[in-house]
Amino acid sequence: MQSITLSNVLPHVFAQRSDLKSEIWKQNVKFEKGKLYLVEAMSGTGKSTLCSYVLGYRHDYTGLVRFDDTDVKTLTVSNWVDIRQRNISHLFQELRLFPELTALENVEIKNKLTNFKTQAEIESWFERLGIADKLDAKVGRMSFGQQQRVAMIRALVQPFDFLLADEPISHLDDTNSAIMADIMMSEAKRQGAGVIVTSIGKHMELDYDQTFKL
Repeated sequence: MQSITLSNVLPHVFAQRSDLKSEIWKQNVKFEKGKLYLVEAMSGTGKSTLCSYVLGYRHDYTGLVRFDDTDVKTLTVSNWVDIRQRNISHLFQELRLFPELTALENVEIKNKLTNFKTQAEIESWFERLGIADKLDAKVGRMSFGQQQRVAMIRALVQPFDFLLADEPISHLDDTNSAIMADIMMSEAKRQGAGVIVTSIGKHMELDYDQTFKL
């Protein structure tokens, strides 16, 4: 996958709004592999909706969302399974971890789908992020900031052409934010992938190729 394109996309919920000012909605926007993007949003402007469209969880919009030249509305369930395993990785804002499992088990569940990363690589990320002592801790007993770091590691244990990072550092201090940004961008660069960061406030301080106001 070389590009994700939104052509005149408008969520149905915004269809009656005449005051909509956006650099995403009702525009022609192209996200290209290998580039870094920031989508800045205010609450209620459709940030989570945008992520859902790109990941195929929702289709309640007019216009076109395309992967290269393929309209995503034509993709089958099997197509989406493959895409989410090998083309697009997502760091969810709400994390979507299993609280009854350990931090390492949460990561291994995804890694076992593709066997993309070694145990040593995974443990090195835990070490760098200051949560090496949490490998065998139940996620439900960890702080949100610690869980956020686990979720980021989980997002990176697969091949991807694009990484969609939704509010990736909302509960992290500057030191851990910088470490997370470095790990994320190093892995994206290694894979030649594009990165789309979304934020309604604090965001990673990176050299973005383009910033959009949602």
